[in-house]
Amino acid sequence: MALTIGFVGQPNCGKSTLFNALTKAHALAASYAFATIEPNIGVVDVPDARLLVLAGMFDSARIVPATVSFVDIAGIAKGASQGEGMGNAFLGYVREADAICLVTRVFGDPNVDGVVDPASDVEMITAELALADLQAIEKALPRLQKEAGLKKELRPRLDVWLQAQDLLQTGQMVYGSGLDPEPLRDLWLLTAKPFIYVFNCDQDQLADEALVGRLQALVAPAEAIVMDAKFEAELGEMDEADAAEFRADSGITEPGLERLARVGYDTLGLQSFLTAGPKETRAWTIRKGWTAPQAAGVIHTDFQKGFIKAEVVHYDDLTRLGGMAAAKAGGKVRLEGKDYVMHEGDVVEFRFNV
Repeated sequence: MALTIGFVGQPNCGKSTLFNALTKAHALAASYAFATIEPNIGVVDVPDARLLVLAGMFDSARIVPATVSFVDIAGIAKGASQGEGMGNAFLGYVREADAICLVTRVFGDPNVDGVVDPASDVEMITAELALADLQAIEKALPRLQKEAGLKKELRPRLDVWLQAQDLLQTGQMVYGSGLDPEPLRDLWLLTAKPFIYVFNCDQDQLADEALVGRLQALVAPAEAIVMDAKFEAELGEMDEADAAEFRADSGITEPGLERLARVGYDTLGLQSFLTAGPKETRAWTIRKGWTAPQAAGVIHTDFQKGFIKAEVVHYDDLTRLGGMAAAKAGGKVRLEGKDYVMHEGDVVEFRFNV
């Protein structure tokens, strides 16, 4: 299970700069509208310091981190749902993403037209996405209405579609509305996805606590990521030691990729479990609340079908005690059955029978 995040925002908000910062790619980042026409797609490793520690402990031949994919599309202009700018045809590239990252410009730039107004930008982008979703429902609705007239079992689905239509007509998001997402899944609605909010600031603005507080309040209770995408892109061109030193001097405690991955995982209700051995040390992404057999199925469906037990030790206990032998002697290694709910940082070996 790989996390995919789609970037949306107005032209020149810094999406492509952020994409370059996160992926160390070289997508065109220019101060004119619609510099990005074709989507930029990048797959990057999710930073996880635990993997290197486990690989040393188990003498692993390789390390396989979890990954996150980023999709950067053309900027959304006001009226995109009506065909303005690039229109909304390119939104199809992010409809299959797990989450939408709405990037908003806060920095000033004499080369970029328009007034800097983060609140207005968030409202406009959200409204355009709602209108695009409304069009998707209205296009598909007549067929479902006809089929539901013949098949009673489709009427609950029709009811949910009509409720979603009502929400979108008032500019509201489907996500968080309480509607059952399952009947809406085939529509690939953008506003049915969780949103991550990135406010793209300059270094002086990052130090303005009052401004940062206002930006966070704009999207509360969602978490706001306030960052300088240009600075992060510049750091991405440095070696890790120099980049870490520059971050420390600037008071940045968490690199941009780590912040976005963390917030993405939290927003989507995801977590990682770990496996380690001579062949490899690996991070696996699962949903919070999944049981041990479900987690085993991420490795291979046979592991889930033939699940017997899971040998589990938490990473913190394993590293604190210095290895598996000491962890077993200390009673920290457990055999768990089919009802065990996985936790972030579990180090697991599954026992199964094919």
